[in-house]
Amino acid sequence: MTLDTNYLRGTMAAVLSLLQHSTCPENLSFHFLSLPHFENDLFSSIKSTFPYLNFKIYTFDPNLVRSKISKSIRQALDQPLNYARIYLADIIPTSVNRIIYLDSDLVVVDDIEKLWHVEMEGKVVAAPEYCHANFTYYFTKAFWSDPELVKVLEGKRPCYFNTGVMVVDVGKWRRGMYTQKVEEWMTVQKQKRIYHLGSLPPFLLIFAGDIKAVDHRWNQHGLGGDNFEGKCRTLHPGPISLLHWSGKGKPWLRLDSRKPCIVDHLWAPYDLYRSSRHSLEE
Repeated sequence: MTLDTNYLRGTMAAVLSLLQHSTCPENLSFHFLSLPHFENDLFSSIKSTFPYLNFKIYTFDPNLVRSKISKSIRQALDQPLNYARIYLADIIPTSVNRIIYLDSDLVVVDDIEKLWHVEMEGKVVAAPEYCHANFTYYFTKAFWSDPELVKVLEGKRPCYFNTGVMVVDVGKWRRGMYTQKVEEWMTVQKQKRIYHLGSLPPFLLIFAGDIKAVDHRWNQHGLGGDNFEGKCRTLHPGPISLLHWSGKGKPWLRLDSRKPCIVDHLWAPYDLYRSSRHSLEE
């Protein structure tokens, strides 16, 4: 996970949910990526909240990616830390061969070990896959009208997947030099403006149609609404192992504003930063 002062409240809720629903919480190891100068404060926050947590904080250099970022439809998506997942395999120890990458705006309501043991079948990435989504929506006319660029999807059935929940074979990622492949697409984006959405589209161009699909229960995403207004959304039917407030609306902000969506009450039990005002009023 990434560690950011603005999203710390969400990260703490996510960690608590993981621990509460794990059969063996002592088996969980957390790797946090943080920007320079914040590590000490963030370390103290985590250590004081979870004294026995097995974790390490790594410094992510924003200069690795700052010049490569193109402006997207939402400012939050343009922050360097949003791109840190691209560099995970280069930052964490080489002894680590598999990780689950998780965003900070989610809670897990099942044993994460079930997701950890997914059979990758030789794939670099495993994630819930959504083939009913309109894949063309994620790229501009400049991409679809370029015969050379669209060749990347030849022979594939590309489907959308959300990069906020991924199992990654980091050994294969390193050997396949996928960090450089993502950076190459970011360079194309700078030149031709082929997408609008932050760090997601390069992953789709490289991995869509070539991931290990896992059950949708592992990413009930979109609970934060769309990227413009963050309107309330309801849960999709079916079993749920992970609730994800992707989109503009974050549950802690909506709860604080006293204008929560119904689904935000599913996040609230994991909130360790509830204001004293709320407690007094209740």
